[in-house]
Amino acid sequence: MKQIEYTVIAFVFVFVFCITVNAQDLEPRAYVRFPVKANVFLPGFSYSQGKVLTDPTVPLKDFKANVETITLGYAHTFNLFGLTAQAFTILPFCFAYASAEVNGQFQSVDRTGPADLRARLSVLLLGGRALSVAELRQQKKRHTILGTSISIQLPTGQYYPEKLVNIGTGRWAFKPEIALSQPLSQRWLLDVYTAVWLFTDNDSYFTGNALRSQHAVGTIQTHVSYNISAFAWAALNATYYTGGKSTVDGVTNDDKVSNVRLGSTLVLPTGKKSGLKFSFSTGALVVRGSNFTTVSVGWSYSWFGKKGTLATTH
Repeated sequence: MKQIEYTVIAFVFVFVFCITVNAQDLEPRAYVRFPVKANVFLPGFSYSQGKVLTDPTVPLKDFKANVETITLGYAHTFNLFGLTAQAFTILPFCFAYASAEVNGQFQSVDRTGPADLRARLSVLLLGGRALSVAELRQQKKRHTILGTSISIQLPTGQYYPEKLVNIGTGRWAFKPEIALSQPLSQRWLLDVYTAVWLFTDNDSYFTGNALRSQHAVGTIQTHVSYNISAFAWAALNATYYTGGKSTVDGVTNDDKVSNVRLGSTLVLPTGKKSGLKFSFSTGALVVRGSNFTTVSVGWSYSWFGKKGTLATTH
């Protein structure tokens, strides 16, 4: 029985990471100004490889995982009471493999299927007056932006209550966030976001009749980016997240995280309406949880209103 419990505790870290929405998100320029009536199609791919660090008392050795994720996303901007708002949704599909030595015995597992759907509504509260493409182009000066958003993770991913390992989480999650985007010059931009992940209970946890709850996870991330040209930019990213201690049927686990993650981003245009985004991130200080190195590439195609004109993002 203990061996099963240890396996559950360990593998839960891996497949939460398969979902693109979690405390480890690194999203530079998520609150830049964009014209209203904009549409963006966002397919992407990421590859993650690394280890999972657990409680030292858990008899696990060499716990590794490889996760490949394909994502399809769509974003739309609109006028919300005179402010710029954006609705965004993304659907991940994961291919994952994990292995470890449990009490001296090698064990492995692989899973393929959809992960939990993510949706987000963001609003630029300060410095984000709703503008058309033409109006935004006339704005020569870059402004300080104060934004907010609410992200929702829906339990739509592949989830089998009777199995130890799942891609989906079997619960809802919500992330309210406050963000500051501060121009440092015409080319340099500083972003600072702070947020908290809130989770509902999973009442069908292994083996299908256990109740798992989780404390909130607080997170802060910061990004410094540089405009190479009108449509090309690069950024250095960092995030710190802490919390998340879980309880199963009233028994509290020693699984609180308190980790730092660093990364970089490069965006290059591939046409008047499209661009490529390359990202890299890795764990810099990992106390417990997933210590992955991740590389990803995404392509975006944008169109604005009927004319389909690309606007320069400030």
